Amino acid sequence: MHPHLSKKLSKRSTERTNEENTAAYWIKNGQKAVKERLARKINTNMAKNVILFLGDGMSIPTISAARVYIGGEEQKLSFDEFPYTGLSKTYCTDQQVADSACSATAYLGGVKTNYGTIGVTGSVKRDDCPAMRNTSNHVLSIAHWFQLKHKMTGVVTTARVTHASPAGVYAHTAERDWESDNDVIAFNYDPFSCRDTAWQLVHGDTGKNLNVILGGGRANFLPQNVTDQEGYPGRRVGNANLIEEWLAQKREMGYDPKYVWNRTQLVELDYNKTEYLLGLFNPDHVTFNLKRDKNREPSLQDMTEAAIKVLQNSQNGYFLFVEGARIDMGHHNAQARMALDETSEFSKAVQAAVDMTNQDDTLIVVTSDHAHTMSYSGYSNRGNDVLGIAGNADDTIPYTVLNYANGPGYKASEGHRYDVSKDDMSNEEYRYPGISPLNSETHGGDDVAIFARGPWAHLFTGVMEENVIPHLLSYASCVGDGANVCDEAQKDWKYSRVLGSDKRNFKR
Repeated sequence: MHPHLSKKLSKRSTERTNEENTAAYWIKNGQKAVKERLARKINTNMAKNVILFLGDGMSIPTISAARVYIGGEEQKLSFDEFPYTGLSKTYCTDQQVADSACSATAYLGGVKTNYGTIGVTGSVKRDDCPAMRNTSNHVLSIAHWFQLKHKMTGVVTTARVTHASPAGVYAHTAERDWESDNDVIAFNYDPFSCRDTAWQLVHGDTGKNLNVILGGGRANFLPQNVTDQEGYPGRRVGNANLIEEWLAQKREMGYDPKYVWNRTQLVELDYNKTEYLLGLFNPDHVTFNLKRDKNREPSLQDMTEAAIKVLQNSQNGYFLFVEGARIDMGHHNAQARMALDETSEFSKAVQAAVDMTNQDDTLIVVTSDHAHTMSYSGYSNRGNDVLGIAGNADDTIPYTVLNYANGPGYKASEGHRYDVSKDDMSNEEYRYPGISPLNSETHGGDDVAIFARGPWAHLFTGVMEENVIPHLLSYASCVGDGANVCDEAQKDWKYSRVLGSDKRNFKR
């Protein structure tokens, strides 16, 4: 029926293959899943701590292919073990397919907005500086809600810390590309009126109160006439050295802030004595894991562990946002190997958070901001290299397991389809085939997955608008102005007093 199947043999052991060929194996597997689900107990504690993991561009096909990448179709990523799952609808108010700016406003601020804008309502159109300055158009993030409750907050990313997703934690801007004053000037705006996201991270109402900031983007904090520790010049047009301003600001508050720029400094910190930590590990984005100097730049797991160690100094709880940003960038480059490896690294960071926290009081949610156009298809044999060839098409030319609907992997060939077997697909920078030629592959409009564990994780089920996510987080953690579990518990307590009982069935 399918004459062009790949002939590559499975990587599974003979014993495993023989087991799977029996009905008993799958019946046992199914019954185990039934028992696990029946044994689950709903956790209605207040979430003292909340960690939101964002796999940027981590579409469902990306998750499926990443399982094969780490060892086989039957493998699980760390968050596959979470008990509750849902789907998120990611469109913007003005576009079918989201970018990382409008989506960040949704899953962090609870409000959908326009493409390219961050932390503002849909009343602010892209590049509209005057509208952006109107504070009535600002959308506050869940990090700000936590700060109002005197809880610690942090941001970790493998992108520039001023990039769209992390900026959703603290910024209010009409243009995601205004990461430094240089960028604002390029749009013919006054950088003192229309503040860039690096400035907002240091001086904004939410940014200046973040306890942990770890990622890339050092150049956006330094003037052009200043070079960083590795000899790279800054990007800022003005004379402001925002790293020095951040340090001075915290010292004036009576703290001993820590600034680090390499992995050694990060892992050797005395976390118990650190209340404010800024780590900028690259002038630009943190390097892809497959090309990263592991002695110089920390992994996403390294940064996640460091952030949690600092935030655990809080007696009142904390909010942490962690982004695996370079999944998305691998896809934009049509470099599927990079994207899958970054997904594997993201999974390790999630596991580190699971190991360091207690699900009795810590809610961990894993999701994505949008999808990508990568498809995972064909009829290749079990155990086939997911980054290899699926088989031959009707034109007898091979086709790959992973393909993109568009992007820089498009290749023309005179009179027939390009033969990918001529390429070295083991190269980490290999660009996978795309149907339509574009310099950068686009996002996808399909729903993305949500995984949750901890207090009130059972709320993260079904299909929901992306902006619902922070409302559920705030309900579980008793922050923000909306309904929350503490208010509900107080109502129950008052009702029980009326009935003559002073017993609360709520762990706060």
